[in-house]
Amino acid sequence: MAKESLQELPNLNQRVDEAQTDNLSAQNFAGADLTGANLSGTNLFNADLNGANLNHAKLDSTNLNSAKLGSADLREANLSGTNLSGANLSLANLSGADLSGANLSLANLSGADLSGANLSSANLSGADLSGANLSSANLSGTDFKNANLSLANLNSANLKSANFSDADLSGANLSGANLSGANLSGANLNFSNLNSANLSNADLRSCNLSNAYLKLTNLYGAKINDSTKFDHKSSLG
Repeated sequence: MAKESLQELPNLNQRVDEAQTDNLSAQNFAGADLTGANLSGTNLFNADLNGANLNHAKLDSTNLNSAKLGSADLREANLSGTNLSGANLSLANLSGADLSGANLSLANLSGADLSGANLSSANLSGADLSGANLSSANLSGTDFKNANLSLANLNSANLKSANFSDADLSGANLSGANLSGANLSGANLNFSNLNSANLSNADLRSCNLSNAYLKLTNLYGAKINDSTKFDHKSSLG
């Protein structure tokens, strides 16, 4: 199904809705208006959706493995249980999107807006979230193992029981975030802002907290070891 044939139709959304069971892998939908389209369960492997408008689209349980979604509008989209492993979502707008249980391993989300999104129990291991906006997002139980979250905004995010083992959170804004019970073993939090964050019962073993801001941070019950790095600047607000 070529992009040209779709563009000839008066209603692109209707055509995609009718074809939702088709194999749309590697198809070109760059810049297409798919607002509210029903693509649940569709195979969009390696499809080009760069700059596409998928606002409020239904993409739950869809295969978007290796798909190109750079600068796409995915506000309030349903991506629950979706396979986005290896997908390019750089600069995409995912604010308010439902990504619960989604597979985003090795995905590129650099500069993406995920504010207010639901990523509970999602897999973001090895993903690039550098500079991403995750403010107030629900990330409870999310797997960020080996992920790059440098300079990301996680202000007031729900990160309860999330896995950040060996993740890069250098320079990240975690002020007011709930990290209770989170696994931060081996994570790099150099120059991160943890002011007023809740780190109760978090695993901080072998974690780098040098130059981190820890004013009013709750560290009750947190696990540390001889390899946990603090310095005299860490307690400054």
